[in-house]
Amino acid sequence: MFIAMNRFRVNPERVEEFEKLWLERETHLQGLPGFVEFHMLRGPAEEDHVLYASHTIWRSRADFEAWTHSEAFRAAHANAGQSRREGLYLGPPKFEGFEVIQTISETDHA
Repeated sequence: MFIAMNRFRVNPERVEEFEKLWLERETHLQGLPGFVEFHMLRGPAEEDHVLYASHTIWRSRADFEAWTHSEAFRAAHANAGQSRREGLYLGPPKFEGFEVIQTISETDHA
């Protein structure tokens, strides 16, 4: 399993705009080979930003990488550089990719 994560530092005055943007967008993820699920997370608020993280879970790194070269990826990111978003983010998103080495679920027995 592979987790692809992006962290966003968002202008605290534009949190509602950021959340609306993400909640109303088309993800183009459903039905893609290897896609498992997506989460958008709201983290702590600092003086100058609110931290958000998105992460997708994929069956494998290869499935994730195939998505990044797909038409679905281009469609999902088509408006990423729009000027109306200027000042929404404090810097570019920070990508982090993780190979899952252990999973424990509520159905696992001790």
